[in-house]
Amino acid sequence: MGHPRFSKRRWQGPKHPWMSERITEEKQLILNYGLGNGNGIGGHREIWKARSKLRRWRQNAMKLIGRVDSTEGHFAREKQDLIHSLQRRGLLGEGAHIDDVLRLKVDHVLARRLQSQVYFKGLASSMSQARQLLVHNHISIGDQVMTVPSYIITSIDEERLNYHRASLLHDDAKCRCKKCGGNSDKSCKKGSIGPNHPIRKTIEETRLTADYGEDELEMPAGQEAPEQADVAMIAEAAATAPSAEDTTVAGGEA
Repeated sequence: MGHPRFSKRRWQGPKHPWMSERITEEKQLILNYGLGNGNGIGGHREIWKARSKLRRWRQNAMKLIGRVDSTEGHFAREKQDLIHSLQRRGLLGEGAHIDDVLRLKVDHVLARRLQSQVYFKGLASSMSQARQLLVHNHISIGDQVMTVPSYIITSIDEERLNYHRASLLHDDAKCRCKKCGGNSDKSCKKGSIGPNHPIRKTIEETRLTADYGEDELEMPAGQEAPEQADVAMIAEAAATAPSAEDTTVAGGEA
């Protein structure tokens, strides 16, 4: 065990750093979700962190699926805790089962990042602008200013996501110039604030002229059949799981 101030990192990078297929896929994810600082620096690391989180959830799900009986007792509670935890994060829908955890992809995790949700909610006209608004203290959850783009937002916090009340982009913002003294009726030359702010106008124009596709990233909710790779993983876990005969001892059952 190391020193608490120097804890071990909880994410893992790729085993091989130069794989063309993986690099091409990660570049597309960086472009889609605006990862990194705009130049791609740090974007790959954010993908590796998301994949590490997804790997831990899948490993926990596989451990519970491979149990002989997890319908009651400690394993039943652990199964429900995992499902409810992912539902709070917005990664699973209502009525989801433990098998649905295996259907999650890295896109689902990246879509729940605070930066992505700022863009999806229409508070920014692009992923890059969403990141910029975050790091410049324009976004808040309730009254709490949020400046971490990679924060995984919960379903409850998603409803309270908005511009911070101290930001000039907020609907009730007040002009800060000396001429208005904070009492501008939003007609001052420097008082283009709130819905009249140039950034808000650009966002609204982008929203009205945007061409929304029909392909949405749906969260697993238990209605679809698992993929072939997931079936193979479940079968392998079931084959290595202890059988009923393994739970018996000499002279009777355990």
